[in-house]
Amino acid sequence: MSLKPEFTRLLDWIPQGARVLDLGCGSADLLAYLMKHKGVQGVGLEMNPISIIASISNGVDVIQADLNDINLVNMFGENAFDVVLTTQTLQSMQRPDYLIDSMLRIGKRAIVTFPNFGYWRNRLQLMSGGKMPVSDSLPYQWYDTPNTHLCTFADFETFCQERNIYILEQRVLGNAWGAEWFPNLLGEVALYHIEKGIGSH
Repeated sequence: MSLKPEFTRLLDWIPQGARVLDLGCGSADLLAYLMKHKGVQGVGLEMNPISIIASISNGVDVIQADLNDINLVNMFGENAFDVVLTTQTLQSMQRPDYLIDSMLRIGKRAIVTFPNFGYWRNRLQLMSGGKMPVSDSLPYQWYDTPNTHLCTFADFETFCQERNIYILEQRVLGNAWGAEWFPNLLGEVALYHIEKGIGSH
């Protein structure tokens, strides 16, 4: 099974044999890979029935759930998982802040990925054409996009600082030279490995 480049960039953040919860797991390709190659105990949450069928075909246990339901996380206890992750889902949540808080309650650590709205091509499209950008990482038109809370590397890092969330590591997905040094401008997709800061709840 070949993984998307985004997934391969975060594999080493997930320990061997870890308990992993994937929020918005899609067809659960990542969980299936982790179960096979890293011996993780994986569970996915997904709303789309077609994706759920694909997940089950991949041998992954999936719970049908709407991640916008703020009571959802009550089904899991504090630190029930070693890692809680969500990939390319955060920006489509009604309250992404609630979701991150929940991830850090039920997981010892969390992994989030999202399209970087500050990517230079997005800026250029908006500045030169005056229209909302459409790209590989933002493939929708303004009227049919599920992405309601777009943010940048800088936005997310400010959010973490204000919420006393510790960034263990940040990575960048992008082909531009220098993306690692200037992620907010040159990074197409943001990847963050985070945990609760000291004194946070």
